[in-house]
Amino acid sequence: MHRSAKRLASLLACTAVPVMLVAGCSGSDTNSSGDSSDAPSKSSSPSPTVAAAKFQKLPKPCQVFSKDTLHKLVPKTKDKSGDQGDSPDSSAHGTCHWESSDEQGVDGTQFRWLDIGLQRYDSDPNPKVGSGEQRAAIFYTKQITEAKGTKGAKKLETAKTSGTGDEATAVTYSLKKDGSPSTKTTVVARTANIVVTINYNGWGLAGADAPKAADLLKKAQAAAKEAVSAAVKANG
Repeated sequence: MHRSAKRLASLLACTAVPVMLVAGCSGSDTNSSGDSSDAPSKSSSPSPTVAAAKFQKLPKPCQVFSKDTLHKLVPKTKDKSGDQGDSPDSSAHGTCHWESSDEQGVDGTQFRWLDIGLQRYDSDPNPKVGSGEQRAAIFYTKQITEAKGTKGAKKLETAKTSGTGDEATAVTYSLKKDGSPSTKTTVVARTANIVVTINYNGWGLAGADAPKAADLLKKAQAAAKEAVSAAVKANG
């Protein structure tokens, strides 16, 4: 009888609580959060998409120019194979340079410096970074700005270079350092996600005059076109 009385008291206690709590007395498995397994889940935001980079390779920088081009730009170079710079990733960055010293007796010496820089960008799904082409366009502009901002530059001129990739700009100026006059030429070209930077500079040493800007510009622009073609060809 004692046990029956206790059970009856327990049942009466459950009936006295609000309906919303009855489940607790019945021993229901409903979880404490009240979530239902049938409730629809929130749809996740779509992953950002970006176009794949057009070019995946770079040409070997010291093999970009033909022998004929090197003969025209650095005729007295001692090593036509060039001096290649170190790069942790040759598919993304590469450099090479050549130099030529032409001694002309009482007329002084004509010195030439030629270098090429190749930079390739991959696309990044992060919208704050962008596609390979967008990243290359930013670097292209930066290279031009740096060339135009050379300290001590005189007679600075900027010219668009047609028929060279998607866009190309040439910057020429004169510079006198350590008493030697020089003429500097930089051509920056972009083809899709690759940027090509050509520096072609000339000094007049031992009393020689600096080379004419127009002469260096013409040769540098031709070299830039050849480099862009080499970049395209390297990607099949």
